[in-house]
Amino acid sequence: MNSAAITEPAAQIRSTDRLRVENGIARHAQSFIALRRDIHQHPELSFQEHRTSALVARVLAEWGYEVFTGIAGTGVVGRLKKGQGGRTLGLRADMDALPIQEATGLPYASQNAGVMHACGHDGHTAILLAAARFLAEQGNFDGTLHLIFQPAEELGAGAKKMISEGLFERFPCDAIYGLHNWPGVRAGHLGCVEGPAMASIDYAKVTITGQGGHGAEPHQAVDPVLASAHVITALQSVVSRNVDPLEMGVVTVGSIHGGHAANVIPDQVELQLTARSFKPEVRSTLKNRLRELAQAQAESLGAQAHVDFKNGFPPVINHPQETQFARDVAMDALGEDFVDLHFRPRTASEDFAYLLQARPGSFLFLGNGESASLHNPRYDFNDAVLAPAAAYWVHLVERFLAP
Repeated sequence: MNSAAITEPAAQIRSTDRLRVENGIARHAQSFIALRRDIHQHPELSFQEHRTSALVARVLAEWGYEVFTGIAGTGVVGRLKKGQGGRTLGLRADMDALPIQEATGLPYASQNAGVMHACGHDGHTAILLAAARFLAEQGNFDGTLHLIFQPAEELGAGAKKMISEGLFERFPCDAIYGLHNWPGVRAGHLGCVEGPAMASIDYAKVTITGQGGHGAEPHQAVDPVLASAHVITALQSVVSRNVDPLEMGVVTVGSIHGGHAANVIPDQVELQLTARSFKPEVRSTLKNRLRELAQAQAESLGAQAHVDFKNGFPPVINHPQETQFARDVAMDALGEDFVDLHFRPRTASEDFAYLLQARPGSFLFLGNGESASLHNPRYDFNDAVLAPAAAYWVHLVERFLAP
């Protein structure tokens, strides 16, 4: 499909179609809330989503989808073709959970110790399944729909692995769409961002080596704890002094480990940090300055710093035409009051970035209301947004693959 074609004005969704979709989704909404909570009770870490992928594959097959399993280990793709149209569309949901001990106290809280759906992937999966059932039973479209249930988003590896195993060769997509719930955004509201929507993420481990000694005689030692403190402070200057003030960069030291006793100067301290940005040139600046500053600060205090830098995944860059299409459908299907026209990019990261490097598309944001933040042990997906989000997917499919 020519991507330019989707920007052409399409007939507005008729009120009868809107009611058809809303009523059809609402009819089974409680069963999908129950399914979401079942997935929440049985969370699985990245590439271990065996129960979840089996559930997804089973219900898709029951609804008449051609089901493909074992992609990137636990990935599932459901194919549904209607009519003779040659256009294709992909929708993606992620399935994995996080290594977090749940603290919600909910009756459907995780039964797997130390594992929790703290990012709402249980909700994303349930939303897409709710849309999948309606589209199989009542969908009005002409073309081929591919529903992609992806493993290991939290590792930043699932999308890349699915692509490397021939995802888009086996399941062509003229465009690809996905969404992520977002706490603090009004429940059920949709945010569309053209261009950079989420940041890249890179990782660094900084090992600072000095010379251990007695805490009473610091002059006989080279203190890596002191050096690490100077390194951490210096790293905060990278964004404020090396990055254009009109660009975005974030450097966060999230872990520091060194020593075991109050009166002993250790030999080494290890720092672990992340760097995030929207643009390649900023990403390069962060990488270079992190290394230079860590080494220079350590050496100024007689220590040595070794920086092990690991590239994470790239920024999520939404394609303009596909994003405008998604926004138009949202305005029509949900109404202007439920679409945030000024939604700002997020500095968190998402491996949907790889899918958008391979195919045109857009990654959308769904308001979760006032809830605990993502990756928080008290977070829970807002079930009230499941039905309207599923209805939105239906409208997007029917408009994109319009007969």
